[in-house]
Amino acid sequence: MAAPIASDLSRPESNLVLRQQVLGSRRFSNFLWAAVSTLGGAGFLLAGLSSYFRINLLPFADPTQLIFIPQGIAMGFYGVAGLTLGLYLWLIMAWDIGGGYNEFDKNTGKATVFRWGFPGSDRKIELSYPLEDLQSIRVALKEGLNPKRSLYLKIKGRGEVPLTRVGQPMSLSDLENRGAELARFLGVPLEGL
Repeated sequence: MAAPIASDLSRPESNLVLRQQVLGSRRFSNFLWAAVSTLGGAGFLLAGLSSYFRINLLPFADPTQLIFIPQGIAMGFYGVAGLTLGLYLWLIMAWDIGGGYNEFDKNTGKATVFRWGFPGSDRKIELSYPLEDLQSIRVALKEGLNPKRSLYLKIKGRGEVPLTRVGQPMSLSDLENRGAELARFLGVPLEGL
């Protein structure tokens, strides 16, 4: 059973450290699209192979009646494309691309923004700034066909660092609550509302 939030806030160290988790690519929508792409790609590839070998490899259809050129080749191409997209989605979820945390520690006087990237020498993306260099928290809102709702950390002389996840926009109430909580904790103004 999880401890109540109020008990966590009563600890003295919880008043000095604020840590916000950032959801990366391990979202339900990515799991759904990876499964659909993999299954669809496998079906198309098996249909293309069935038309070439004249052996039915699908239990629910008979693609042996397809003419290999051009129908079988097209099915095989779509199958390879679907499987490649599915593999890509499974890999970015396994690596949790974009996942990480934002940590603001008054004990050490540092703000840390950490994200996971693609494998390689730069897989760990970690930005660290002194708390006294933090200027404000900015809320960016763009409505319309492709809405964008995100929080940015404005740093003196260095520009802005995004603090929210990429992709699916947060609800307005969550965005306002996170921004207000962070601005209150850091003692900086909240801009953009």
